[in-house]
Amino acid sequence: MFLKEINLKIRKNKTLYYIKNYLGRLIPNWIYETSLNNKLAAIKKYDKDDIIERVNYYNKLNHLTHLDDQAISIKNIFTIKKAKAYHFDTYEYTRYFKQKLKGNFLFGDITTIANVPSIQKSRPIKGNNSNAILLKLDKKRHFLFINDHKAFSEKKNILIGRGAIRQPHRIRFMEMYFDHPLCDLGMVNQNDNYQKWHKPKISILEHLEYKFILSLEGNDVATNLKWIMSSNSIAVMPKPKYETWFMEGRLIPDFHYILIKDDYSDLEERLQYYISHIQEAQAIIENAHQYVKQFLNPEQEDLISLLVLQKYFYYTSQTDKLINQEN
Repeated sequence: MFLKEINLKIRKNKTLYYIKNYLGRLIPNWIYETSLNNKLAAIKKYDKDDIIERVNYYNKLNHLTHLDDQAISIKNIFTIKKAKAYHFDTYEYTRYFKQKLKGNFLFGDITTIANVPSIQKSRPIKGNNSNAILLKLDKKRHFLFINDHKAFSEKKNILIGRGAIRQPHRIRFMEMYFDHPLCDLGMVNQNDNYQKWHKPKISILEHLEYKFILSLEGNDVATNLKWIMSSNSIAVMPKPKYETWFMEGRLIPDFHYILIKDDYSDLEERLQYYISHIQEAQAIIENAHQYVKQFLNPEQEDLISLLVLQKYFYYTSQTDKLINQEN
């Protein structure tokens, strides 16, 4: 248990991440630019239709357009603000392209759609979101998957939840269920108005002692959803309103996660149902694991990321190539 916890802490630690990425900037960009075609040729190894389907999900542009004066050359990404994970994660793939190409970059928890095609981490699921092009940004924080060796049947019949409580919808959930016998909830941030909710943070491994894990959206998506779906516990949440590279908009209620109403009124009923129906709960876990698998191949993830950018530069009228069409 101790060694597993240490391993997770190392994987989540950003110090090594920043060291690696700062050192990576010392490699000349022309080395990456000349290897772009070879990287794209990897599409031969996969089901091309599946790859293109994901590319088109992240980047829904389908007619030529132009960027506005707010766009910057990709060589200037690090001049936007102090370098953060968003900058490094973008640079990891933009460095394969001519540095004179431009993009509109929206870094942070983005919940709106810009008037021009923009590269961002998150976007609303509903409505016309074609101007919001998703890249796998802030992935060190968001894309953590785990191996859970504890069977669902061996876990506690409790919903565990720890998180920062700031947004009105999270406050409402705590008001309704903080003292509920089927819940173990806690606020990990400091908030003088709700000190009765404060509890210490617990590790991911400690979360895995419970059958159900709360996954409420915060400013945009729920950060913990990815590792929950790779575990043998089940995410409990309302239907998501925002999505990232994880394609939360494709998740199916009561197939990939346990759905609760937006007003949370049916939480107890839903928990009791899956406590009593173990096989149905296990099916959700298996479906979640299958969903997660599509994100576990680093080469495939790189390929899709590059194709998303290639399509972006094409439809913003900057290049004359759309995709490597070789089979």
